[in-house]
Parts: sequence; C-alpha cells; structure tokens
Amino acid sequence: MKTILIIEDDTVLRNNTAELLELSDFKVVTASNGKAGVDLAKKHLPDIIVCDIMMPELDGYDTLKILSQNKKTKYIPFIFLSAKAEHEDVRKGMNMGADDYITKPFSEEELISAIKSRLAKAAILKDSRTIAKSTIVEEDKNEIKTLNDLKNFFDDNGTLFNFEKDTIIYREGDHSNFIYLINKGTVKFYKIDEQGKELVTALYKEDDLFGYSSFTNNQPHKETATALENVEMVGVSAIEFNQILNDNHNIAIELMQLLSDDLLVMKNQLLEMAYGSVNKKTAATILKFAEKINRKPEDPIKISRSDLASVAGIATETLIRALTSFKKQGIIKADGRNIKVLDIEKLKQMS
Repeated sequence: MKTILIIEDDTVLRNNTAELLELSDFKVVTASNGKAGVDLAKKHLPDIIVCDIMMPELDGYDTLKILSQNKKTKYIPFIFLSAKAEHEDVRKGMNMGADDYITKPFSEEELISAIKSRLAKAAILKDSRTIAKSTIVEEDKNEIKTLNDLKNFFDDNGTLFNFEKDTIIYREGDHSNFIYLINKGTVKFYKIDEQGKELVTALYKEDDLFGYSSFTNNQPHKETATALENVEMVGVSAIEFNQILNDNHNIAIELMQLLSDDLLVMKNQLLEMAYGSVNKKTAATILKFAEKINRKPEDPIKISRSDLASVAGIATETLIRALTSFKKQGIIKADGRNIKVLDIEKLKQMS
C-alpha cells in the first residue's frame, strides 16, 4: 500500500482529501503546515507528497526546497495544491522542481490520476537509478558504453538549465557551446524562410539529447530552439562532449544511429508535407504532438494552432478548417489552445 503525505492547513479540505485517498486504498499521513510536513516526510518517507502552497509557519515553496535538499526525501514526488491559478504561482512551483500541480477545487478523478501518474514515473526513475548504481559497481566508472550511461553522466555532471515557456534556448547562428539532455518539458526547433514563415523541423521531449550540430568542430546551430512549455535540462560543454566521444567509441556509434533516426524522421515529415492531404497532415501532426508532449495520446494537447500548422506544413487558416471538420466528426474536441483526442483510432486511420 502506497503512503501519501497531505500537507494542508484547511482542516476540512485536509480531512476530506485524506478520506477520499483512503477509500482509494492509499495509506494517508496528514500535516497542518509545512513545518510539521517536513518532520513527517523525514519520519515516514512517503511515496508521494501533496502540499498546499499558502500555509502558516512554512509555505509550500519552502517545504519543497527543504525536502529537495535532503538525501532521503529529494526523490519523493511532490504535487502542489493551490487555489491560485495564476501562471506565476504555477511556474514558480514547477521551476523549483515540483512534479505537478492541482488547482482547487479539484475532482476526485483529477487527484487520483495525478497521483498514480507521478507514482509510476517515480518507480521508473527509481529503477533507472538502481540499474545505474549496479552498473557503476560492476563496470569501470570512467567508461561510458551506452546512451543510458551517457545520460547518467549528464545527470551527474551536467549544468542545470531552466527555461520558461516560449523562451528561446538558442538561435540559428549561435555557437553550439552545450549539448543538452531534457529532464522535463518539450523543445521546438524551427527555421524561418525568406518570407518570414516558420517551419518546425523537430520536437524533442523528456529524455532526449539535442544541440549537437557537429562532432568534429564547433559549428553554429542551423535552427532555433524554443521551450514549448517550461523546460528543465542539463548541459555538458561541447568540448567535454567531444572528449567523451573520443574516449568511448561505442557511444559515438550509438549517437550516429540516433542522428540517422532523426534524419529519417525529418525525411518522412518532408514527404508528408509534400504529398499528404490536409486532413492526413493535420491528423499526423496532432498525433505527433500528443506523442511528444503527453504520456497518453488521448490527453489534452496544449499547443498553438500556428505551431500545429507549422509542423504540418500548411497555412494556419487551412489547419483551422481541418480542425473544425474533425470536431464535427467527433474525432477531437478543441477549446482555445487545448485539443483533446476523442477517437484516436480514427485519427490514426486518417494519418
């Protein structure tokens, strides 16, 4: 049975949430403020923490900060509960390392779904850390043989970078000083043609490497990279990265395969843009964004229509007409920037 620590100063909400989670087969520990929550987290080492932001004695931000600096509690998933829906509050919490946030009032389904999702991610990451530690014991600590070894090196030795949504990470023509590994979020890559039209060339998500424009010399970047949502990543200098490739030929071969796969994806995208119908392009692009941004294709996609149109290689007005057609057929539901897939099988057939 998984243990959940609820830190909430509202007695009624705290008790109601605890009862709801207990009925869903969770063991629940509660605290009325951040100070008490920190003590209980260190004592019980819960599987996940759900914490309010605005509290007496110690607010949610400071609670997260203290727990993230403790070796025993730093990997516990942390979800913020807040009545504040302003972007600044949400952005601050996520930039500090929170795994998710839920805005009050929330539904039972929303709460349980967020908790189960974060528990699953924590279990996967824990397994990865265990495997990495075993590998270090059994193998030469200085040898990097696989992409997983390389990513572990990034996590252990890289410089941490945080970029807010819509922030430019680097521009076309900038020197490639760092190679990056994405921890959270999605990054969009694009070029601007002579008419000023944006062409999206690639999307990279959590656990993807990017930024290597050359393995032999420091060439300028060929495209612009922008944070599609709040992004956390680690970077290793291009000089150090090239030294790793020189010392570990196996990983160089794996990266060549990765580059080959990227080129194949770009080739298929260009073929789709050249020969695909508008509906086919639109369907394929929605599925592509769903794969890159969301854990489940049927989850809502928060993306601008101009970005969708850019990846699909069609005009925004044309894409909007295709989306309207999809809505009428019951394939998707669109509300502002949110697009939710209602009939994923039909969307796959169209793509």
